[in-house]
Amino acid sequence: MRKRAVLAGITVVALSFGGGATTAAGWWDKPKPPKPGTVVPALPAAQSNPMIASGVGIGANTPVYKTSGIGPTALNTGAPAGSEASYVDTVVFPGGTLPAGVTITEAQGINVLRRIGENLQAAGLSYADVYTMRVFLQNPSGAATADFAGWNRAYRQYFANTDLTTGQYVPVPLGTAPPAKPFVVNTARPSRFALEIENLPVNGWLVEVEVDAAYPAER
Repeated sequence: MRKRAVLAGITVVALSFGGGATTAAGWWDKPKPPKPGTVVPALPAAQSNPMIASGVGIGANTPVYKTSGIGPTALNTGAPAGSEASYVDTVVFPGGTLPAGVTITEAQGINVLRRIGENLQAAGLSYADVYTMRVFLQNPSGAATADFAGWNRAYRQYFANTDLTTGQYVPVPLGTAPPAKPFVVNTARPSRFALEIENLPVNGWLVEVEVDAAYPAER
């Protein structure tokens, strides 16, 4: 069940990911935090499919998990070691060949998010439990700026790809292909920042991500 309150242009939604659902209005109306053991994202008003939360409240005694910064795994052995192409996930893109319009940042973003999912699973969590994300992007070779559009397409394959009004998934494009069912249907919309930086710590990396997740109140 989803409860919603619209206050000063912000929609506060209590979703059943993270530390469980709660009524969020009290958090915003009065100077007190969300109930213990709950996670409450604040979402933009009048948007059925927002990309990220504008913030998130974490109730006291909510057990949380924080990943380290995770980059793509070198799975494309057909590409030179340490090259950008070596970090294409060949499970998703057989032979390391990218479909029309899929950028190298988009492909590496998908690789990273698959590794994030494995990390969360090992901790007894899932993509649905993520409430905050930090993203670091490096310019692809020959590009003047980081590829935020490619990253966002990769992100939508795993996060923020459901209509909050209907509950149905929202099709997501892979490169320039027609939008299709996302890789992982997920209501979670974490708070997030994405920064362009000069250098990531591993040669060939274009994307590094770390996330925070909350254990649900009941397992």
